[in-house]
Amino acid sequence: MRRPSARRAPLADHRRRSRLDVKTYRNFIANEWRDAVDGDHIDVRNPSTGEVLAKLARGRREDVDLAVTAARQALSGEWGRLTATERGRILSRIGAGVLRNIDLLTETEARDVGKPLTQARADVVALARYLEFYGSSADKVHGDTIPYQNGFTVLTIYEPHGVTGHIIPWNYPMQILGRSLGAALAMGNAAVVKPAEEACLTILEFARIAQEEGLPAGALNIVTGFGAEAGAALSAHTDINHISFTGSARTGEMVQAAAARNAVPVTLELGGKSAQVVFADADLDRAVPFLVNAGIQNAGQTCSASSRILVERPVYEDVIARMSEKYRALRVGPAESDLSVGPVVSQRQKAIVEDFLDVARRDGLKVAARGTIVPDAPAEGAYVAPTLLRDVPPDHRLAQEEIFGPVQVIMPFDTEQEALALANGTPYGLVCGIWTSNGGRQLRMARAAQAGQVFINNYGAGGGVELPFGGVKKSGHGREKGFEALYGFASMKTISIFHD
Repeated sequence: MRRPSARRAPLADHRRRSRLDVKTYRNFIANEWRDAVDGDHIDVRNPSTGEVLAKLARGRREDVDLAVTAARQALSGEWGRLTATERGRILSRIGAGVLRNIDLLTETEARDVGKPLTQARADVVALARYLEFYGSSADKVHGDTIPYQNGFTVLTIYEPHGVTGHIIPWNYPMQILGRSLGAALAMGNAAVVKPAEEACLTILEFARIAQEEGLPAGALNIVTGFGAEAGAALSAHTDINHISFTGSARTGEMVQAAAARNAVPVTLELGGKSAQVVFADADLDRAVPFLVNAGIQNAGQTCSASSRILVERPVYEDVIARMSEKYRALRVGPAESDLSVGPVVSQRQKAIVEDFLDVARRDGLKVAARGTIVPDAPAEGAYVAPTLLRDVPPDHRLAQEEIFGPVQVIMPFDTEQEALALANGTPYGLVCGIWTSNGGRQLRMARAAQAGQVFINNYGAGGGVELPFGGVKKSGHGREKGFEALYGFASMKTISIFHD
């Protein structure tokens, strides 16, 4: 059943305002928009201009308590009584609703995160695709029967965890909501979402769409606020049954430690320092656009960004020349200008990236090429010129640490064994790209690479909603995306029946 739209808008006065006005967003709990218990707010700034874009409710432990209670009630109410097929139909309707709101969501994401409009629009389409995929998958998760002793029939079934917590980062709010929440709801869980305070407006607009398309009250609840307050309260809540977290390794450790005190399973996706390995026999015409785009997309603020380019020495200078040409053509400016690169998400993130570049200058690292910030970019915007650094030592900070900005390092290698050692030579293990026409080498490298995803003669596979995603080492554990994610949001129960 579709819900009435009387409380649909997440604005303080429930009216759509002009884009020049500052909107005030409330928490979304049990299909109602509610102020934070203590009435506090957080300012959200447009990274392209530095201006205040919106105000968020500053949720804390009391707000998380209300959201978890609403989710628990949903499980014993209408949402919990739906069949898998009915849940799937609702998710599919929500996906269609997302596409009907594509212009609103695109503009909101561009102003909130700083993504060029083309990239923001692609994220809306990806969110809709996640809902389509999980909507059609909801009734496809089957248990098994297990051959056992005579007189017994043994079967397995999958059941939802219960109330799942989702801590969503600011770099891809819609995509990460789609892959995490979509799978959780498909399996029958009720969810509490804590989005990042830097950028979460499309998640709140999504809640309005979900309500309009008939998602029962309490199935989705959203509490905004700071990570140290609302996020910490959600991670440690005694009535949460599973946590999904995407973010930094340090914060992921704290989330896992908090959840461990309640013996709660956690899915962690903690970023990376992913390499693309280019051998001399690679198709460079095909490879070079991937080498660059995988490092500068979303201003480099991508967990699976390819921030390390490893190149076999015979084609090393050629690859640098080709990448440098593309770098010099990059233009950085306001998100609404839809240039190659937008701003990073905040002045804080800009300072982090510029600190890495300061280290590079102090240590004498060579700049191969830079992009250009357009002259009319607002001075208050969080702009960083994309930078390609060459001949970077493998043990240097810029080759080891996640920068989360439009900075790539390039370094040579001489043998396949050296390439593999370099590719695996960081604490992370999220993604690896391999460029070679040698079939044996493709498989040797793919099997030996310490990464959750390996791409051969491509990088990213066009987003790959269907492809399980996650890391090893300090990139985390567990898998989201694809059919595999459904199992992560469920518990297997074994039933043994004695019948003589």
